[in-house]
Amino acid sequence: MKLKPLNDRVLVKRLESEEVTAGGIIIPDSAKEKPQKGKVVAAGPGKLDDSGKLVKMAVKAGDVVLFTKYAGTEIKIEGDEHLVLREDDILAVVEK
Repeated sequence: MKLKPLNDRVLVKRLESEEVTAGGIIIPDSAKEKPQKGKVVAAGPGKLDDSGKLVKMAVKAGDVVLFTKYAGTEIKIEGDEHLVLREDDILAVVEK
């Protein structure tokens, strides 16, 4: 299934969090929090400002982003969990 977000929404696939801490402690699945880091799969065209002009998105497909903890709506696409969230919920783009 192909999904194209509308307006200023972004489709993000969460990236797996690390299972071992820097000190070497293994974190069990029951103690893990959902990661707040993901890869943008698709992005909408942007939103209209007060004067009716289109404000383009700051992110694009392929970007790795950090987003707020309780952001977006979780959906399943072909068995994989994704998030649909607004661009405002994105905190930063992770640069390599």
